[in-house]
Amino acid sequence: MWSLTPPVTRALITTCGVVFLLQLVFGDMLVVWFALWPLGAEVAGPGGYTGFLPWQLVTYSFLHGNLLHLLFNMLGLFMFGSDVERLFGRRRFLAYYFASVVAAGIAQLIMSAVSGGPAYPTIGASGGVFGILLAFGLYFPNRTILLIFPPIPMPARVFVFVYAAIELYLGVTGTQEGVAHFAHLGGMVGGYLMIRYWRVRRPPRR
Repeated sequence: MWSLTPPVTRALITTCGVVFLLQLVFGDMLVVWFALWPLGAEVAGPGGYTGFLPWQLVTYSFLHGNLLHLLFNMLGLFMFGSDVERLFGRRRFLAYYFASVVAAGIAQLIMSAVSGGPAYPTIGASGGVFGILLAFGLYFPNRTILLIFPPIPMPARVFVFVYAAIELYLGVTGTQEGVAHFAHLGGMVGGYLMIRYWRVRRPPRR
């Protein structure tokens, strides 16, 4: 299975795994400099105070809070990313993934600025994974997905709609604290805009 996984998906999973091992070695130092911090936040770290830095809009996606967080995101990337990469091709898939990651980060920055409160870092590949999930639902709408809990099979397009609705509900109500629900939705929006951009740029057939 691993040897049949497309190269970009395999590279992303491997990189996230290696970065997680580095987190175990260096502790919070990587989080201080490479997690996504709210605009205007001041965080004490090695070498002085830091806060939001532009590269964090990408680097936060390689960090994870614990092993379960990592495994859950990598399972989603493996399950859905492989087919999407085969469909898009390597370069387009990589561009799509990071467009979703950046859009998710921007959404999180906006929500942090609106809601206020303590400065918490955002980490995880969920924004990119949710963007890939959207693409999977759009291009493989009738593919059956079997949920782990509850074990209910459903078409991919229904799964994506239900998942997005749940994320919106949890984000608006604040039911599940500590999870960047609007970042997940931002990843979906970024992916959708990328697909629309490609469709507009597609040259007409002669």
